[in-house]
Amino acid sequence: MNNNNYGVYDEHQIQVLEGLEAVRKRPSMYIGSTGSRGLHHLVFEVVDNSIDEAMAGFCTTITIIINEDNSVTVIDNGRGIPVKEHPQQKKPALEVVLTMLHAGGKFGGEGYKVAGGLHGVGVSVVNALSEWLDVVVCRDGERFRQRYERGFPVTELQGEGKSGKTGTKISFRPDEQIFPDICFDYQLLSQRLRELAFLNRGVKITIEDRSRDKVKKEAFQYEGGISSFVKFLNKNLETYPPEPVHIEKEKDNCWVEVALQYNTGYNETIYSFANNIRTQEGGTHELAFKSALTRLVNDNARRLGIIKENQENFQGEDIREGFSGVISVKLLNPQFEGQTKTRLGNTEVRGIVDGVLAEELGSYLEQNPAVTRKICERALQAARAREAARKARELTRRKNALEITNLPGKLADCANKDPSGSELFIVEGDSAGGSAKQGRDRHSQAVLPLRGKILNVEKARLDKIFGNEEIRALITALGTGIGDDFAIDKLRYHKIIIMTDADVDGSHIRTLLLTFFFRYMEPLISLGYMYIAQPPLFKVTKGKKEHYLYREEELDKFMSGIGRKGVTVQRYKGLGEMNADKLWETTLDPETRTIIKVEMQDAIQANEVFTLLMGDKVEPRRRFIEAHADEVRNLDI
Repeated sequence: MNNNNYGVYDEHQIQVLEGLEAVRKRPSMYIGSTGSRGLHHLVFEVVDNSIDEAMAGFCTTITIIINEDNSVTVIDNGRGIPVKEHPQQKKPALEVVLTMLHAGGKFGGEGYKVAGGLHGVGVSVVNALSEWLDVVVCRDGERFRQRYERGFPVTELQGEGKSGKTGTKISFRPDEQIFPDICFDYQLLSQRLRELAFLNRGVKITIEDRSRDKVKKEAFQYEGGISSFVKFLNKNLETYPPEPVHIEKEKDNCWVEVALQYNTGYNETIYSFANNIRTQEGGTHELAFKSALTRLVNDNARRLGIIKENQENFQGEDIREGFSGVISVKLLNPQFEGQTKTRLGNTEVRGIVDGVLAEELGSYLEQNPAVTRKICERALQAARAREAARKARELTRRKNALEITNLPGKLADCANKDPSGSELFIVEGDSAGGSAKQGRDRHSQAVLPLRGKILNVEKARLDKIFGNEEIRALITALGTGIGDDFAIDKLRYHKIIIMTDADVDGSHIRTLLLTFFFRYMEPLISLGYMYIAQPPLFKVTKGKKEHYLYREEELDKFMSGIGRKGVTVQRYKGLGEMNADKLWETTLDPETRTIIKVEMQDAIQANEVFTLLMGDKVEPRRRFIEAHADEVRNLDI
C-alpha cells in the first residue's frame, strides 16, 4: 500500500464540531434519515414538547398547521418555554433550548416528571435542520419572539407587549440543503396525532393542511383515552364485553393504563407505549401484560372447570385470539433499547404491570363470570384449532437442501440459490403461469401459479388456513413459516411480486394475498420484500411499431397524439393472452418493467382497512365504498 496517496494526519486534522454544526454535518444520526422519515420526525419532535406539557397537566390544546410554503406551525397552550437568562449560559433560556444539544427541562429538577423525549436533542435539532425557525412564547403576562436561520439566532429575543395567554408557537421550514424533497404527508401526520390524542385523554389535537388547493382539517379528542383507542381498533367488528375493560393505576411512581376487548375475528392486536412513545418491539411492559393475561385466564378456566385436571393450560396465543389491547405506561426514567426507542427495557416495570393486572383484571374476571366464561371457552376452541394447525403445519415446513423436492410441484423454481438475487412471481391462473414460466429468466426468477382465489384469512382460523392447498404451496415456496414460526432469515426470495390480471377479479386476488401477508408474514411488507407487477392493459400497433399502455388515460392521450388511422388497439383481458416474449418485455424484464413496492406507513391504519374490507361486517364496507367511489381510477366494466 502506498502511504504517499494519503494526506497529512496531525493535530490540524482533528475537527471539533461545536453546537448544532454536528447535527447539520450528520443529520441522520439524529433523525434517522434525510428522506420522508426524517422530515416528518422534525414535526413529531416539536409536537412531543407540547405533549410533554400535556402530560405535566399544563396543556389542553395542540394545533399543527402545514402552511402553503411547506413550513409547519405547532401551537400549544402550555406554560411557554422559559425566556429569562439562564444562570450558567448567560443567555435567554429559550435560546439555550434552541441552540444547545442535551439542553432542556427533562434532565432533572421539577420541570417534567414524565417526558417522552429524554435525549434533549429534539427542538434544537429541528432548529439546526431548518432554513428558518420562528418562535413565539407567551408567559408571565408577556409575549416574546425570536427568529433563527439554520440554527443561529438572527434576532435578539424581543418583547412584543402584554399577553393574557400562555403557550408556545413554533414555525419552521426544513432546509432544502438537507432534505431533497420537502413534502409533508397529511395522512402520516394525522395517524400519529390521533394516536397521541388517544394516549392523552381529553387533549384536543388539531391538524390543518393549507398546502393544497382544498384545505384539510381534522380534530382529535378522546375523553375515553385508550378505551377509545380499543373501540377504534374494533370499530368494524362484533365485540365483547360491549365496553372495553379499562384499568389505570399508579404504583411505585409508574402510571399503568390498560384497555382490552375481544372481537369475533381471529387476529391478535396489541399496541404498547411508554411515555407516549410506541414501543414497536414491545418490552418489559408488554411481556408482563401478556404473561398476566395468560395466567389469569388459565386460573379462571380451571376454576370454572373448562380446563380439566389432566389437561394442559392454554397457551398465550389461544387466549389472545380475537383480542385487541393497548397498554400505556408512564414512568420517571424509561430505558429504551436502541436510539429508535422501540423496546422498553426497565426491569422494574414488569413487576409493576404484573401486579396491577393481577389485582385489577383479576378482580374484573371474578366479578363478571359470563364474560370470563366466554373468554375461556373461546380460548378452548382456539387451543383445539392450534393443535389441528400444528399437524397441518408439518406439511409446510421448509426442508433442507437435500430435500428440495418437497417444494410445491406447481412452483417453477429458479437456479439461483442466493435469496438477494432471486425473485418469486405469484401469478393468477395456470394460463398466465405457463406464459410466465416460458418468458422468465430461469436463473433468477421463480414462478408460482395460483388457481383461483385463495382463502380470505380474515375470516378463518389457522387450522383452516393450513388446510388451504394454495396457501400451503405459498408458505412452502417462501420457506419462512408463518405466524409465531416466521423466520425472515429463511426467506428464499428477496423480491416477491404479485402478478394478477388488470381487472376486478385480479384486484380481489391481490387483496386476498396482501391480507394473508399482512396478517401472517407482516415483515415481508415492512422490510420491503413485497411488490406488485404492473402488466399493460393495452397494446397499440401502428405499422410495425408496438406500444404498451397501462391506463385508460394513457391510451386516450397517446391516441390523440398519433391519430386512429391504421392503428390497432388490443385490450388484454388477462395475462394469459400475452405471449411469453411480450410478457417478458413488458412485465418480467427488470430493465423495462414497472413494479410497485408495497409499503406500510402505519400499521394501525392498515389493520383498520384490512378488517373493514375483508371482515364480516357489510355495512361499514358499503359506507367505505360509497365514500371513496369517486377516487377509483382503474375499474374493469
